[in-house]
Parts: sequence; structure tokens; C-alpha cells
Amino acid sequence: MLHPLVAVWLLIAIVLILTRPRGQALTVFLLSCFSIPIGQVIVLGTLHFSVLRILVLAGLVRRASFRAKFPGGFNAVDQVVVLWTVSALVTLSLQWMNSQALIHNLGDFLDAIGGYFVVRFLIPDGEAIRRTIKVLAVVCIIQGAFMINEQIAHVNVFGYLGNGWIGVTVRDGKIRSEGVMGCIYAGVFGGVLIPWFLWLWTTGKSRILALAGFAGATAMAITSNSSTSLLALGGSLVGLAFWPLRKQMRLVRWGLALSLVTLHLVMKAPVWALIAHIDLTGSSSGDHRYKLMDNCIRHFSDWWLIGYQYYNNWGWDMWDLCNQFVVIALTGGLLTLIFYIAIFKRSFAAIGNARKDVNGDRAREWLLWCLGVDLFANVVSHFGINYMAQLMMSVFPLLACISVAAYEAKQSTTERLAVPKKDQLEPALAAGATYLPLNEARQGTLHGLFEG
Repeated sequence: MLHPLVAVWLLIAIVLILTRPRGQALTVFLLSCFSIPIGQVIVLGTLHFSVLRILVLAGLVRRASFRAKFPGGFNAVDQVVVLWTVSALVTLSLQWMNSQALIHNLGDFLDAIGGYFVVRFLIPDGEAIRRTIKVLAVVCIIQGAFMINEQIAHVNVFGYLGNGWIGVTVRDGKIRSEGVMGCIYAGVFGGVLIPWFLWLWTTGKSRILALAGFAGATAMAITSNSSTSLLALGGSLVGLAFWPLRKQMRLVRWGLALSLVTLHLVMKAPVWALIAHIDLTGSSSGDHRYKLMDNCIRHFSDWWLIGYQYYNNWGWDMWDLCNQFVVIALTGGLLTLIFYIAIFKRSFAAIGNARKDVNGDRAREWLLWCLGVDLFANVVSHFGINYMAQLMMSVFPLLACISVAAYEAKQSTTERLAVPKKDQLEPALAAGATYLPLNEARQGTLHGLFEG
């Protein structure tokens, strides 16, 4: 069930992923993931292999041919990603107790854990982070241009490749451009990437690409005509504005928590009812999102153990799970939700600890901050959309980049501590004295200098 052009592009991508150097394989993998409609599949008997799943399998084969370890080893973020995917597989299988459901769940498990490990392998260092951002900038340029074209020509070009139909979606007289992923998904994809392109522009390299990527991502968020997309864009801009307060984030977090508690106590409705009042386009379904979250909280006893199948009975339109946290809860239960939230908790912690390690090195601090803002924008978006497999593939590179950036920050601190400063060496050399009371790394450095 492949369009001929998609089949050719898929074959080329597989060959390049398996044969080209790791950096080029990363470029091909990401371009392929975000340029082919998710509905393109190969069916073998009762097994469905989406194009994304085939690309993940190709990446895993490439990973198996290398014995290189992840930068920094198997870290805390890697652990909770594995726990989340395994927990989701087990609880969903117990929930449905059906062989066909098990096959489907195994496919989703492969998409998630396989996709994460592929990008974790393909992003081994800081240069790979820069390459990742450049590739995503190209994706946003292409998608943004086609989504603008939808507003003008009223045609979705990707419909010719099997992405539904070639027409456009209209709500309350406004065209909601879809691109290759769908209107809200594409808008969120572009909105959360704004900090990355800003970082690339401030590095002084690839400025034209960064500026074009910024424009493309903004166009994706705006032309999608979705409140969730605009919230993703807004979350990015608000997060960037907090850069001057990067050393006072503990106070910011506590202030936000106390504000929410206070609002919950003084409001007539629960604090999450604020979601119902969010309408940035004039046609948003904020009330539905509020009721969905409210029902999930009130029916905690239904889903906490192994999730819940019959949430559609909770009320009108409750089948539409447009909240990623609610999706995780209802499909995986409380334990799976805890593991999923832990991914963000540990990622934010890794960024915070790494920023302290490089305190004073503004270039590294700025990179870490932009990664954190991207993560924050994704959290904001989670309250308005469920992340399908293609959109989750935009989260996995972010987590991989955070792991690499945190590891390199720790390494730079270790190296800085291991090299003695000039004012520490001169007194010892002038006096011809014994070693200074330094750690083993510094002693080894002094020993080499004296022998030289």
C-alpha cells in the first residue's frame, strides 16, 4: 500500500541508512521520517509495517553493526524510556487480552523503543546535535512552504502521496493547513522547534538556514490555525524570555506551583478548568479538553491499574483523546503514566545539573537552555494533543540531544578541574617543592610537567 514515489524514496533511504557514515545516516533518517505520510504501509499477512516502522528497523540494523556505547552510558533518561515502553506494552496487552491487540501493541512498542534507540545512536556528540537541528530546519522549510501553499492554492500536495485527500480542512471559515502530518501535529512540530533555530542562529554559523527554519516553523504553527499549535509557539517564546532568570528557576517553579494551588482553592471550578478558556483561533475546543481531563481525574478508579477501554462512555466526544497525558493514563495505567512523567522530570534535571556544571560558559548554558525550552513547549502541547508515532519521533531526538549535551557538560567540567591553572603551577615550580595537595588528575598533570 505504497505510492510508487514513496517506495522509491524508502528504498533509497534504507540503503543510505545502512551504508553511509553515521552523520549522513542521521540526516536521511530524519528527512525520511518527516517527509513521508504516516498512512503509507506495507502489509504482510496480518502484520502492518508503516514506513516509519521500516525506517526504525533499518536504523536498528545499522545500530547492531556498531559496538559503540551511548555517550555517558545508559543514563537515567534511557532507563525511564525503557520502563515506559515496557510498561505500556504489558498493561495494554493485559487490558485487551487479544492476540490481534498484542500484535498491534508490539508494533507500537517497536516504534517507540526502536525509534528512541536509533536516534540515541545516531546522535553521539555535539556536532550531531547541530546536524540534527539543521536537518529539522530543512524539514520545517519544506513543510512550511507547502502549508502556506495550502492557504493559497487550497491543495495539500502530500495528498498525492497517499496522505488522505488533496483538499484542505476548513473550520469556521479558516483553512487548517496539514502538510504531511496533519494540522495540529504539524503546527506543534514547528512551534516547539523555535528555540533550536534561534540557538543555531546565535552561534554565528548556518544563519541563513536557521532563519529560514525559524520562518518555516512559524509558518507551520500559524497556518495550522490551531490553538494547540499557537500554544506550542507561545511556550517556546515564554521559555526563551525566562533566560535571564535561569539561575532562579527553583523560585519560578515554586511560584508557579503555589499560584496553581491558590487558584484551585479560590476558583469555583478546579484549576484545570482554565483549559476551557483557551481559544486562540476563535474555533478551539477548549471545553472538550477540559472535560476530558476532568473525567480522567474523576474516574481515576477506572484506569489506575491497567488503563481503561470504555472512556467513550464518560460523555459526549470523550473518544477524542486530545491530551497526551490522558492517553498514557487510559492506555497504560498509573504506573505507565508515572514512568512517562519521569522522562520529563529526569530530562529537566539533567539540563539543570548540566547548566550548573558549565556555569559561566554562556555558549553551553544557552544550548542547554534552548533544549530545556523545547522540552517545556512539548509539555505545554501535551495538554492539547495526543502524540502519534510520527510526532513522538520529534521528541526522541530532543531527549537524545539532552543526554549528549548533559554528558559533554560534565566532561568539560572534569577536564577543567583536571588541568591546573598557571597561578597554581608557578609557585610550585619556583620553589622546586613537592606536589601540591590536588586530586589525582591534577597530580598526574603536574608529574608530567615536572618530568618534562
